[in-house]
Amino acid sequence: MASEGDRRADLEVARRSRILDGLRSGGDGRRSVAVALLSTVVFLVVVVEVVTHAPGWPETKRAFFSGHEFASTFPEIARAFVLNVKIFCIAEAIILVVALFLAVLRSLPGPVFFPIRALVIVYTDVFRGLPTILVIAMLGFGAPGLGLSWIPTSTTFWGIVALVLIYSAYVSEVYRAGIESVHPSQEAAARSLGLTRWQAMRSVILPQAVRRVIPPLLNDFIGLQKDSALVGTIGAIEAFNQSQIDANATFNFTAYLAAAVLFVAITIPLTRFTDYLLKRERTRRQMGAVAA
Repeated sequence: MASEGDRRADLEVARRSRILDGLRSGGDGRRSVAVALLSTVVFLVVVVEVVTHAPGWPETKRAFFSGHEFASTFPEIARAFVLNVKIFCIAEAIILVVALFLAVLRSLPGPVFFPIRALVIVYTDVFRGLPTILVIAMLGFGAPGLGLSWIPTSTTFWGIVALVLIYSAYVSEVYRAGIESVHPSQEAAARSLGLTRWQAMRSVILPQAVRRVIPPLLNDFIGLQKDSALVGTIGAIEAFNQSQIDANATFNFTAYLAAAVLFVAITIPLTRFTDYLLKRERTRRQMGAVAA
């Protein structure tokens, strides 16, 4: 008769085998993928047929899908899109630092730090509640209107400031979720080794927290890339603003399509990279569960 220890060992082997089989299979089978792909193709074909046979399709095609207008406006819009990329890169670099600082401040324990935590909470609540375009408009038009010589008048500068204010509030919450996901025993172990709280935060907690929140951070920065077009509302000549200028000059809306192609060309690779990181993190955790 098998002992209790042998039965437990057999159950553990069976559990690990099921997990490994799930990892090898990758979830859905080939048949499910094929059915989903076929249904998607059929749906797209039906949509294309309905749209292209609509009574107003010839006029819509001329107004929005003119090959001549696309070719003539695309180079100019692409040059303007460089400003979108610059805004995105500068704002992202600042947001990563500011948001992490806010998240650390909000995680400070004890009643002595309550005023600091309260200020951070007010900041995140206010700027997460304000529409981005309103902050851009208030800063872009209001700050230069003060007439102070030491205040910059560049619309691009104030657009970046507005994006930093808004997205720092969102990203700080992502960081905070990562910090809180680290088990308290990690800090306790670090403190038992003689590290101060700041040393434990810097060397033990933050590295784990940042690694866990990289995928949601990338999702926020995909939104930041798209919201860089809002800076055009205060006069900066970026891709969307340039497409508006071209559309108003030619009475044709194909320029909007050219701007859309540029944004999609940036957004889709970032989205796929985010999916890859999510899948890798999920696989790493499943393999960790197997090893445990």
